[in-house]
Amino acid sequence: MSQRYGMTIPFDNVPLGEQREWIEELVDLGYTDVWSSEANGADAFTPLALASVWAPSLRLGNAIVPVFTRGPATLAQCAGSLAQAAPGRFALGIGTSSDVIVERWNGLEFTEPYKRTRDTLRFLRAALAGEKVSETYETFTVKGFKLGVVPDQPVPILVAALREGMLKLAGREGDGAIINWLSAEDVAQVAPIVRQYGADKEIVARIFVAPSEDADTVRAMGRFAIAAYLNVPVYAAFHDWVGRGEVLADMWRLWGEGDRKAALESIPDEVVDQLIIHGSPAECRDHVQRYIDNGVTTPALAILPFPGIDQRQAIRDLAPR
Repeated sequence: MSQRYGMTIPFDNVPLGEQREWIEELVDLGYTDVWSSEANGADAFTPLALASVWAPSLRLGNAIVPVFTRGPATLAQCAGSLAQAAPGRFALGIGTSSDVIVERWNGLEFTEPYKRTRDTLRFLRAALAGEKVSETYETFTVKGFKLGVVPDQPVPILVAALREGMLKLAGREGDGAIINWLSAEDVAQVAPIVRQYGADKEIVARIFVAPSEDADTVRAMGRFAIAAYLNVPVYAAFHDWVGRGEVLADMWRLWGEGDRKAALESIPDEVVDQLIIHGSPAECRDHVQRYIDNGVTTPALAILPFPGIDQRQAIRDLAPR
């Protein structure tokens, strides 16, 4: 697996239609990939469709598309369309997302997330290969679907994974894993679980970066971001699994009691420093390299728009050397 170097798009607080020059510049700076996500901002496909035209040499990836919020056939149509528009340059990342996004925001049931991801992966393999699918999976049934936009080349499908079950699925049936909200040291625990199924399995990591030497501001803002994610049950379970249960116990307890201010204050500096890269540009690049050294093949940097951070300059400062 060749080493890649990606950036998360779209960029925060910049209208989507005004990001063309930003994305074009990524190529000149040495970035190889752009990766989108889907929560409450842009959908996971539109930014990549724009990038496919604006920067035709970049590889495009979703990190990730929820398996619950589109029907299987609609998800295959979205993936097939982008894969046809950018032949050989698209990697599809799928995952469970969270109960907040699926249930609270989309009014859908968040049930059997592992099985739903597994079934969606198996369906997409068949549909994107042009097969007519009539299959009763454990979590849904498809009757007589045949995709009308079949890609000329196979589409890599990666699975968003936290703990062992999903990591094994990503390695066993997927083309690799997408990992998120973990430290460089955590990668050394996670990557071998995926790679036991093949040394060529890709590991994409969304890495949150705030290139600033104002550590107090980064830590203060970082606590909000960390609390927003690590109190979601799947992320709480993951961080307990990798060994942060004791240092985060007070945050989880206080958050559950409704004392959000105290919960934020209880997050140790060391946790912020592990999960959010900050410091000078050189220090940030060195920290990204630690992720690579521990098994990440594709870092997908996500610039945090904290006070005092110029996102456009940060993109330039963090470019691969």
